[in-house]
Amino acid sequence: MRISSSQPWPTDVAQARAVQESLRGKVIAGDNLGVVKTVAGVDVGFEQAGAVTRAAVVVLDFPGLEPREQAVARQPTRFPYVPGFLSFREAPAVLAALDQLRDAPDLLLCDGQGIAHPRRFGIACHLGVLTDIPSIGVAKSRLVGTHGTVPKVKGAWVSLMDAGEVIGAVLCTRDGVKPLYVSIGHRVSLDTAIDYVLRCTTKYRLPETTRLADRLASQ
Repeated sequence: MRISSSQPWPTDVAQARAVQESLRGKVIAGDNLGVVKTVAGVDVGFEQAGAVTRAAVVVLDFPGLEPREQAVARQPTRFPYVPGFLSFREAPAVLAALDQLRDAPDLLLCDGQGIAHPRRFGIACHLGVLTDIPSIGVAKSRLVGTHGTVPKVKGAWVSLMDAGEVIGAVLCTRDGVKPLYVSIGHRVSLDTAIDYVLRCTTKYRLPETTRLADRLASQ
């Protein structure tokens, strides 16, 4: 696939915040996706004590979840580690990895937040808006918001709330395990996001997309 984006990559938090504020209005929060035949997981690791960003993308057939294609891209790390601004640290390398794919996946599952973010523009939103690929944030931990207790039964979930707004779902993907934090990225409703995360999850806590991308990014 070819990714064409004139997105500038800020070098400080003030510039990054301005980009988030300017782009968050482009997020489409409802379902606007076609038939999903491929799903992709994206994840990021770091090499050389953080100096190099290593992004991995793994594409799977859907619903079979058989691996179809993968790509890895390495780039110099350009932005410091600042919670709430991780897309500026990780997304440039992720976009380079996506650019190596033969075809664009039908759906992205990102290891990170979507709108469950202080400015409602986490990495799943950022990647979704820049590529116009439907995307979902699937995070291992909470960045913002409050929620009730989630039953430890696969498929159970409670709303993640912030300032009176539902910003995501706290979802149990396997009996007896800690939940994941699922939120809209782009062109997907929350109910649809939950459904796809569960359908991409087999016998592990993480969906296969995230699990395989994490393994590739960490090699």
